Amino acid sequence: MTGRLVLCSTPIGNLGDISTRLAETLGEAHLILAEDTRRARILLNHLGIGTRPVSYHLGNEADRSDWLAGKLADGALVALITDAGTPAIGDPGLSAVRSARRVGATVSIVPGPSAVVAALAVSGLPSERFVFEGFLPRQGGDRRARLDLLAVEQRTIVLFSAPTRVAQDLADLAQKLGDQRPVTVVRELTKVHEEVWSGGIGEAAQECNLRMPRGEFTLVLEGSPPPLVPLEQAVEEVKGRMEQGEPMSEAVRHVAKEMEMSRRMLYQAVLQG
Repeated sequence: MTGRLVLCSTPIGNLGDISTRLAETLGEAHLILAEDTRRARILLNHLGIGTRPVSYHLGNEADRSDWLAGKLADGALVALITDAGTPAIGDPGLSAVRSARRVGATVSIVPGPSAVVAALAVSGLPSERFVFEGFLPRQGGDRRARLDLLAVEQRTIVLFSAPTRVAQDLADLAQKLGDQRPVTVVRELTKVHEEVWSGGIGEAAQECNLRMPRGEFTLVLEGSPPPLVPLEQAVEEVKGRMEQGEPMSEAVRHVAKEMEMSRRMLYQAVLQG
């Protein structure tokens, strides 16, 4: 009989958020996989659990996924935890789930804390439709391309940021999305120094530069307003220019400028159309 993989959501800062089911699952597990074994021991010691955690993180999950599949095929009950929050949501876990599926093992979850959902809930921004973008790329073309996409994203945007990068992230977001775009900056959720700040992106960037803040950050940004001109209309305008012999890149550039919309978004829409 194959085993079971349980994705275990752990507190994002406050050990008081440990659920009864989390404690029971970790106590019953034959094997506990952890993103950081040192941090995992703090949690396990708090619960009085002596099982020694085994590391499973982005650096070794490719090598350990087959080993995990073997354990599950032999019938093991495996609990997977990350540093904080829910595994596989911006954290290691996807490869573990795929390994379990490959050998026919059951996959279940102990739901619980999530910085994404918690920050979205306290932001005061629309939550009916949102997109989680993780961390922004550090530099270069990948970063510019992501910022271009976020500039026209109409859903509420949730991002993670590190203390050493949050001021620059906010400054770049302000430049691309506009100083006045509403943002809620959430720092150290559920911890002693929890802070929730709301205002324009430009002001948020200045605030972070002045205060040199520490801690883990989640940024929640209001989505872009719908374009004044429907995308379909802009695509037809580009096609009309192309029929008259204008190169596609030039047609997209002219129409995007005239209609005040993202050139990248229009270019992709023309290709898809």
